[in-house]
Amino acid sequence: MRGVFWIVEGELKAYAFEPGAEYGVAKSGETFNHRLLWPHVRPAKCKKEFDYYPRGRVDYNGKGRPVIYINPNIGDEYVEQIAKAFELTEEPIVKYDGSEHYKCYLDR
Repeated sequence: MRGVFWIVEGELKAYAFEPGAEYGVAKSGETFNHRLLWPHVRPAKCKKEFDYYPRGRVDYNGKGRPVIYINPNIGDEYVEQIAKAFELTEEPIVKYDGSEHYKCYLDR
């Protein structure tokens, strides 16, 4: 499954995309957009913006292999949890992405 995730206070918050989703959908229409989804999934008392916590996404490359794009501040111990949350049946490619797209408070 494709989708996005955050690590909020040490806990994985994973959101697998389902066709027909009514909010948070990326322009491609095949996954979620972190910024658009955050208002719908943000913890109740949280006042932080979508880009505060470390985050990433699960997608597939052109050969159909799962790829986890992940903020470099997220430890390797979360990779297995992410793979399980997105029901990945194949070993994913893990790409630590330090670009502006995945920066969080730990990078600033």
